[in-house]
Amino acid sequence: MFGFNVFQEIRNFNVTYRCFSVSMLPGNERQDVERGGKIIMPPSALEQLTRLNIEYPMIFKLTNKKTKRVTHCGVLEFVADEGKVYLPHWMMANLLLEEGALLQIENVSLPVATFSRFQPLSEDFLDITNPKAVLENCLRNFSCLTSGDVIAIKYNSKVYELCVLETKPGNAVIIIECDMNVEFAPPVGYKEERYVPRGESGAEGMDEDPAGMMPEPSGFVAFSGEGNRLDGKKKKLTSESDSENQASHSRQAYVRGIPDYDYVIGTLRFIRNSRPTSAKDETPMEPFEAFKGEGFTLRTAKSKN
Repeated sequence: MFGFNVFQEIRNFNVTYRCFSVSMLPGNERQDVERGGKIIMPPSALEQLTRLNIEYPMIFKLTNKKTKRVTHCGVLEFVADEGKVYLPHWMMANLLLEEGALLQIENVSLPVATFSRFQPLSEDFLDITNPKAVLENCLRNFSCLTSGDVIAIKYNSKVYELCVLETKPGNAVIIIECDMNVEFAPPVGYKEERYVPRGESGAEGMDEDPAGMMPEPSGFVAFSGEGNRLDGKKKKLTSESDSENQASHSRQAYVRGIPDYDYVIGTLRFIRNSRPTSAKDETPMEPFEAFKGEGFTLRTAKSKN
């Protein structure tokens, strides 16, 4: 019986460590740990895990002994001091852990994820153009997901918090090399705008001009001045085609010997005077009829004796 218990203990990794945030790690702060869901463990843990017949990738169950809160994670490196582990700040917040608190770590095996549902904790997440692509890129630093956790992802120098509402086929799943369908719930505090038809009460102002309802701009307003031409000429209020049409209607008939006082510099006018019609041209022409003329012969007529 004693030997059986020893065998069971050797096959399972179940150790208690003092946990600290990544900011307490000696040397430079590890940003790669804060951006993912993996922890840093001591070298002795690697030696013990190599002697055990465990499944890969290594997945661990983290338990806060005081609050009994549980989450799951992977391991990034085995470079921590003996007896210590370093966690991302968001993971310590989920487990309600303080610096130096006791944390139980146990190796487990989880099913592969097929579905997950997230809820952003801020409406700022809606400003991202393609949230699924951003989330997929950030989840590459995670090994697993646990329902109820609030994970933190960083995008464009800004941190977004997402609550894991649901995971399938279990409450904790592995997301390494899997095809997982992702859905998003409305952010916390988000309210959709209600459409009010014009016939309902309270919609009298629907026909008003939206430009008149905008508040007056204050401070510096770009492009609010008047434009000036470099050649000093004034801006034309009408297009060239409109001005030409107006000029053609207003221009009088050309009379020889009288100068054109409306002449514009840079334009050329080609005036063609039509000759006056003569009396010959005014006579109407008779309609054409074929073979109406007289006939002639080439032979001379013989005299009759």
